[in-house]
Amino acid sequence: MKSVLAEHLIKTYRKGHVRALDDLSLDVEEGTVLSVLGPNGAGKTTVVRILATLLAPDSGHATVGGINVIEHPEKVREIIGLSGQYAAVDETLTGWDNLVMFGRLYHLNQKQAVTRANELLERFSLTDSARRPIKTYSGGMRRRLDLAASLIVKPKILFLDEPTTGLDPRGRQEMWEVIEELVKGGVTLLLTTQYLEEADQLADDIVVIDRGKVIARGTSDALKRQVGGEQLEVVVDQHNIQATVEIVARVSGAKPSIDEGLRQISAPVSSGAAALIEVLRSMDSAGIHPLDIALKRPSLDDVFMSLTGHVAESGPEVEEPKKRGGRKS
Repeated sequence: MKSVLAEHLIKTYRKGHVRALDDLSLDVEEGTVLSVLGPNGAGKTTVVRILATLLAPDSGHATVGGINVIEHPEKVREIIGLSGQYAAVDETLTGWDNLVMFGRLYHLNQKQAVTRANELLERFSLTDSARRPIKTYSGGMRRRLDLAASLIVKPKILFLDEPTTGLDPRGRQEMWEVIEELVKGGVTLLLTTQYLEEADQLADDIVVIDRGKVIARGTSDALKRQVGGEQLEVVVDQHNIQATVEIVARVSGAKPSIDEGLRQISAPVSSGAAALIEVLRSMDSAGIHPLDIALKRPSLDDVFMSLTGHVAESGPEVEEPKKRGGRKS
C-alpha cells in the first residue's frame, strides 16, 4: 500500500520564473523509509510542504494515507507528524513547557502531556536543560527539541525535512536511532536530507532530485551500481606508473585514469577481488611493489556527482521564502 503518493507535481515561485517542482512524482510504501536526496534548492522542502498540507501545488495530485492533501487537509494532519528545517518552538518558554504545550495541542490531557514531555526530554538528552528558556538553547538543542515535538503523539506517517541539521555527530546518531525505532514500530517515513551517509544509513529506497525533477530512484546499492561497480585503485612509485597502467588496463578491460600527483591508477572492475588478485600477481611478476592497493565501492557522493555533475551540498536556494505561522500536523 502506498502511504504517500505524489504524481506530476508542479510548483513555481517568483511569478512562474522559478520552477521548484517540475513534474515530480514519488511514492512511499507503508512502513518504509524513503529518503529524498538533493542539493539546496532542489525542491525537497517544497515536496514536504505540499504533502504536509502547508502549500498547494500549481498542478498535480498527492495523497497521504489515502487522503487527498488538497481536498481534506484537516484529515491528513490527524495522521502525520512533521519536523521542518527550522525549530518551531516558543523561545520565551522552557523546553518542558513547549513540549507540554504541544501535547495539549495534540489533545492529550495534562497528565499524558507531562509524561510524554518527560519521556522525550530524556530521549533527546534535554533533561538537564528542560527548565531553561529556549532562548538560552544552542542551535543543536533547539533542533532536538523541535524533533521531540513532532513525536509527541505517535504518527502513522512522519515527514522529516533535514532532521539532523545543526546536530553534532553524537546528536545525529541519537536521531538515527530514534528514527530506526519509529520505523520498527510501523511508522512510514519520508526523509529529506543533504547528508549522503544519512540516506545510506536509514533509507529503504532513495529518490534523487535535482532542479525539481526526479533523476534517479533505487536502493543505495542499486544507485551505487549505476556508477559502474567497484573501482580498483593502485598507488606506485613514479617510475612504475606506466607499467602499472598497462597491467590495470589489461585486467580491467578499461582505460585507467591516472593521478600523477598521488601516483594513483584507477579503473572500474566487474570481477572485484579476482581482479585485485590478478593485478597483484602481474605486478609481482613484473617486480612492481604497490605502495597501496584497494577495491573501492562507490559512495552515494559518487552517485550524485555522476548523475548531476555537482556535489549534493551545492546549488542555489530557490525555495519559497519561509512564512511565519504555527505548526501544522
